[in-house]
Amino acid sequence: MSQPLEAVLFDLDGTVLDTAPDFHWVVNQLLAEEGLEPVSLEFLREHVSNGARAMVCAAFEIDITDSRFTTLHQRMLSLYLQHLDVDTIPFQGISDLLDWLEQHQVPWGIVTNKPELYTTPVMEGLNLQHRASSIICPDHVTERKPHPEPLFLACTQIGCLPENTLYVGDHIRDIESGRRAGMKTIAAGYGYIDADTDIRSWAADHYVDCASEIKPLLQSLYALQ
Repeated sequence: MSQPLEAVLFDLDGTVLDTAPDFHWVVNQLLAEEGLEPVSLEFLREHVSNGARAMVCAAFEIDITDSRFTTLHQRMLSLYLQHLDVDTIPFQGISDLLDWLEQHQVPWGIVTNKPELYTTPVMEGLNLQHRASSIICPDHVTERKPHPEPLFLACTQIGCLPENTLYVGDHIRDIESGRRAGMKTIAAGYGYIDADTDIRSWAADHYVDCASEIKPLLQSLYALQ
């Protein structure tokens, strides 16, 4: 008898949503304001999952100790707040996956390190806010991923057992968080991953190369069709 699937939780940027195009516009706008050349989308994609600080540091080739960092970081967040949901879309296969989970009455949720200030407008803009059974941001917990606290809170809100819950993410901290919570994990190889990173070293339970592979994987693992 297959293990029950009580819920599926997802990281947001790089797992459910392709937010890189909007971040790309924001970073290049910031570079232009400073009189610097733009960076490519391919370059930026490798840094999105590491957050705004990492994107600023990569684009400007500085670290957080640089005297310019704080001003640039704050300006980037201000620009992003104005450009949250312009070119952001779900990865191909995600919409079908969420529909399928809902058809089988399997609740799904979001556990992200993206602050609520930015998460809520993006989710609302894509009509996902009220479909998710739980949306956990750093604002809601004391410890953020890779600590398991955010995943435990999502399970409490949904009413599911962590051991019967699956977590999908595109960063090693997602897999570590899921493992520490006692969940099965899927590493999203299509996400915002550095070209030099071997995701097979993350010790996830499963790996996918595109979002459209998640649904058939779940069909093979659980008694759902």
